[in-house]
Amino acid sequence: MSQNEPGFNELLAAAKHSAVHLELRDSYGVGDEAEDFETWTRTGQRDIDPASAYWTPWVDLIRSTVARGVAVRRARVVSEPVTDYIRYEHAGTVVNLHAGEQVRWLPRRQASDIALPGNDCWVFDGEIVLFNHFSGDGNWSEPGWEVRSEPAVARLASAAFEAVWERGIPHEKFTV
Repeated sequence: MSQNEPGFNELLAAAKHSAVHLELRDSYGVGDEAEDFETWTRTGQRDIDPASAYWTPWVDLIRSTVARGVAVRRARVVSEPVTDYIRYEHAGTVVNLHAGEQVRWLPRRQASDIALPGNDCWVFDGEIVLFNHFSGDGNWSEPGWEVRSEPAVARLASAAFEAVWERGIPHEKFTV
């Protein structure tokens, strides 16, 4: 990845119509949420205040994106029974919805006939794909992301997202 390759914020700011996020892992261990996850694990309480210091940057970013007319959708493919991490994500999704995201969940057993990319990804306007790279323990690996713009790669990631989205269960109806 070159030093000049755009990151997530730049790609989201450039999106004109859509930004979709396909999540495929059952557990993440990224440092920026480790403390919140640990608190939730100990107490069962999750920060779901969209105005908290933890959530405000994300909420502001998504609200401003949606206000520009960009649809922001997130689809998560999950194993069942779900992991503690997925329970944690589910508990916090109310903030994603509050910010303006649409979120659906698809049990992994219902995705067996969908061609899925090997990594989580964001797809911007169906043309640019930002793949997230994680290590086996769920933390960011080096490099943490890769931007691809080949039409075949964008078509694969877009088609995968749309297939998961079509089958997915809206957050309000998905229980963990």
